[in-house]
Amino acid sequence: MSPENPLLLRAISLGGDKTRITEFYDDWADTYDTDMIDTIGYVGHVITAEALAARVSDSAEILDAGCGTGLVAVELKKRKAGLQIDGIDLTQGMLDEAARTKAYRKLIVGDLMGKLDLADNSYDGIVSAGTFTNGHVGPTGLDELIRIAKPGAPIVLTVRDTAWEADGFNTYIDDLNAKGLIRIREIRHSPYHGNEGIFCRLCILEAV
Repeated sequence: MSPENPLLLRAISLGGDKTRITEFYDDWADTYDTDMIDTIGYVGHVITAEALAARVSDSAEILDAGCGTGLVAVELKKRKAGLQIDGIDLTQGMLDEAARTKAYRKLIVGDLMGKLDLADNSYDGIVSAGTFTNGHVGPTGLDELIRIAKPGAPIVLTVRDTAWEADGFNTYIDDLNAKGLIRIREIRHSPYHGNEGIFCRLCILEAV
């Protein structure tokens, strides 16, 4: 088991600063996939795609929130080629890489911690891998995803273990469930960075 990759240590120390995050990921975009999968052993894209694909129809409209270079959409298309997937990300450099996958219907620059220019009840399913983590998108980012999900739509996301309690995801998700805004279907402790022994919570929620 190797020590945590220096790039990831930088990533989780960005403190939510939008300018720093954008510059960091623009610089990283062209080697992101290789660094994440080959070096770090990242599996967030696989576990979220498996969970979402099992819960939507073959032609469902999906939002990939914090889509990065498109790793999740590629995995989704392997499982259900007819899915209509839109991607949103803060960083144009990452979206440029995502466009090369040809897996998306539409790609949008957007801030998941702000108001999204998307209509209520727009999507049959929402997926987010590697985005709800330290120094990136906090638990309040869930509010917009719930708003744009159709009633009954699955919302599948990873939350890195180091952020789960420290950033209040555990209590925020419990509160959303208690208020009847979502249903918690499953929260699973799952491998995340296989080569570094880092885990996440795989959250399978349902919009109400």
